[in-house]
Formats: sequence, structure tokens, C-alpha cells
Amino acid sequence: MDDYPLLNLFLTMMYVFLWVLWFFLLFKVVTDIFQDHSLSGWAKAAWVIFVIVLPYVGVFVYLVARGKGMGRREAEQAKDREAAFRQYVRQAARDEGDAGGGDHVSDLAKLAELKDKGHLDQAEYEKAKRKLLA
Repeated sequence: MDDYPLLNLFLTMMYVFLWVLWFFLLFKVVTDIFQDHSLSGWAKAAWVIFVIVLPYVGVFVYLVARGKGMGRREAEQAKDREAAFRQYVRQAARDEGDAGGGDHVSDLAKLAELKDKGHLDQAEYEKAKRKLLA
């Protein structure tokens, strides 16, 4: 390690970091090309060929030309995913409440307890039970 100075080690780490960052950016651009529904098939093919043949120029031109739309599409997709997740949670909670019947069981237990303690007479208990089960 004596023949490899600290500055060279730092530069090597920076080059590796930039190389990984470059691939991340390249994959992000290619993914955005295919997820953009406003582009036709020929336009997608042209962008992909441009990015593959001239990768640095192609990615930078894509970011300049379509970067704002790229961010907007990402935000819309995040909003759609959040809405779908919230809808799923609501539906799952509703299904659990309908299928489980746990609320009715606990309410019936409370009614029976009130009747046993003498707070409800038999007629009130039967009326409340019919209302709960209806």
C-alpha cells in the first residue's frame, strides 16, 4: 500500500462512485423512456438507440429535453401508488369488519353483561339484540 498514495485512493473511490452514479442515471433514463405513455413506439426506439449509441450525450440530451416531465411522471406515479395503497387498506379493513363479525360479538357480550347486572330487563335485552343482529 506504500506505492499507492492516499490521493490516488481517493480518486479511485471517486471514479467508482461516479461510475455507479452514471449507471444509475442511465437505468433511470431508460426506465423513464419505457414508462412514458405519451411517447410513440418509434420515439421510444429512437431515444433508446440514441442513449445506447451515444450514452453520455444521449442521457444528457434526454435530461435537458424531458427532465421536467420525468420528475412530473415520477410524482404522479408516487401519488397513484399512495392512493392505491390507501384504497387497499380501506378495503382490507372493511372486509375484515364484515367477515370477522368481532364487533357484533363484543356488542352482544356487553348487552349480556348489562342484562346480568340488572341494567336491562329481558324485553330491552331482546330488543337491543334484534337491533344489533339486524
